[in-house]
Amino acid sequence: MSTPLRILLVDDHAVVRMGFRLLLETTADLRVVAECSQGEEALRRYPEILPDVVVLDLSMEGMGGLETLTRLRAKHPEARVLVLSAHEDTLHPRHALGAGALGYLTKRSAAEALIDAIRQVAAGKPFLEPALAQEIALQNLGPAQSPLDALSPREFEIFVMLARGQSVNEIAETLFISPRTAGTHLYNIKQKLGAGNAAELTLIAIRHGLITA
Repeated sequence: MSTPLRILLVDDHAVVRMGFRLLLETTADLRVVAECSQGEEALRRYPEILPDVVVLDLSMEGMGGLETLTRLRAKHPEARVLVLSAHEDTLHPRHALGAGALGYLTKRSAAEALIDAIRQVAAGKPFLEPALAQEIALQNLGPAQSPLDALSPREFEIFVMLARGQSVNEIAETLFISPRTAGTHLYNIKQKLGAGNAAELTLIAIRHGLITA
């Protein structure tokens, strides 16, 4: 019998992690070897665990999932990451895949889809939830892409944090960057999106379904 695929779960909700662990461990070829509740913890423990697949949430307290993904792939380019997120828009998967994730799946997908996605990502094959893949393909056929596509993965994460009301200093502390660097990102985001202030950024995020009013 082949060795089970070793999985690291990264999600800041203990109940969610427990549910996914119970689901995955009913499958003979999958085994959850560790759980992390924060991105910082995942970055620290990854080299000790060396899992076959990292199943990563995007919306976590502290360092967000996109920042965690970016740093993980920078330090460990061999890491195979499946993003499992509540976000069902097309912008989050675009930026997650751009930051190095091999797969993207929404949390309301069927259990069989999660199992299939993990197996594909472990094999080094990209996986994108079919409904999202179709929507992204249709968008790419349109006359113009969203201006948010011009943001880098880090800019996109900072944009969402700003839209949710976090200050530049709070963002700097969360992402372990200087307030000056965070301010530079804010300037670049405003320039790319044609926004004059934080309120306009929030409206853009609402229009694109990234946050609710």
